[in-house]
Amino acid sequence: MRIIRYKKNEATLQLALVNNESFVFDLPYPDFMSFVHEAEKQEKTVLAFAQEFATNEPVEKYENTILTTPLDAPEVWAAGVTYEKSRDARNYEATEGKLDATTFYDKVYEAERPEIFFKSTAARTVGPGQEVYLRSDSNWQIPEPELGLVINKDGKILGYIAGNDMSCRDIEGENPLYLPQAKMWKNSCSIGPAILLSDAVDDPYELTITCRILRQDEKVFEGMAYVNQLKRKLDELVSYLVLDNEIFDGTVLLTGTCVVPPNEFTLNDGDIIEIEISGVGTLRNPVKQLVKKESVAN
Repeated sequence: MRIIRYKKNEATLQLALVNNESFVFDLPYPDFMSFVHEAEKQEKTVLAFAQEFATNEPVEKYENTILTTPLDAPEVWAAGVTYEKSRDARNYEATEGKLDATTFYDKVYEAERPEIFFKSTAARTVGPGQEVYLRSDSNWQIPEPELGLVINKDGKILGYIAGNDMSCRDIEGENPLYLPQAKMWKNSCSIGPAILLSDAVDDPYELTITCRILRQDEKVFEGMAYVNQLKRKLDELVSYLVLDNEIFDGTVLLTGTCVVPPNEFTLNDGDIIEIEISGVGTLRNPVKQLVKKESVAN
C-alpha cells in the first residue's frame, strides 16, 4: 500500500493511496501527516486506516496520474558512507584515484557514530518529472540513489521513499569541509514517487535500489543493490538524527547509496535519472545544467 499525491487539476494537489493492483483512491486529507494523525486519533495503524479507503470506487490508474512529491518534507537529512561502495568512492575522490589508500572515510565507515548531514528543505526538493540541477562550478556530478525514511517528530518510521542525493564528487574530494556545497544547491534533491507504508513491509532490508541513467534515449548506466548491504541499521541512523535534535513530522532521512556510476562518469545536461525501489516505484528526473554567473566585484 502506497501513498501518493497527484495533480487533480491545475490548482489542486490530491492525496491518494495506491493498492497492489495500481488503482488510485482519493483520500479526504490535505497531506500525508494529516492522514497519519487521523489514523493515530482513531487508534489504528496507518495501513489499516488506508485499507478502509481501498474499498471505495477507484478514481484512476496509477500510471495515468501526474505525480508530485508525496509530501512536503520540511527537512531532508542524509547519512553518508553507510555502504562499502560509498566508502570506496569517497576514498577515490579524496586521494585523486589511489584505490589502495586509507582515509578518514574508512574511519567514518567503521565508527560507532554515523555521518549525518543536512541535505534539503521543502523549497529545494523536487518530485517526479521535475528537473534536478547540475551545479555550475562542478565538473564531476552524479546522482546518489537512496532509500529514504519518512519519519515523525519522534523518529518513528512511517514509510519508505526513493531519494536522489545529487552530489559533486570533485568539490567533496577537494576538501571534506566543502560537503555542504557538494550536497546542497537549488533542485539538488528529489524524492518520490510514493510513500510505501512501513506497516506494509515485512523486511525493508530486502528492498532493492536500482539506478538507470539515460542519455539521448540510450542507457549509459545501470546498477542495483540491496538495502541489506547497508552497514548500519535503519533505526540506528534515525536514533542519531533525533538525538538532542528537534525533528519535524514528515522529515525524510536518506540512508546512503550503494549504487555509484564509474569514476570517469559525470552527468550531462539533458540526461534522465531513474531511481527505482522495489515496492515504492520509479523516481524519474531530467537533468538541467545551471549556467555559471560572472562574479561581481564590490
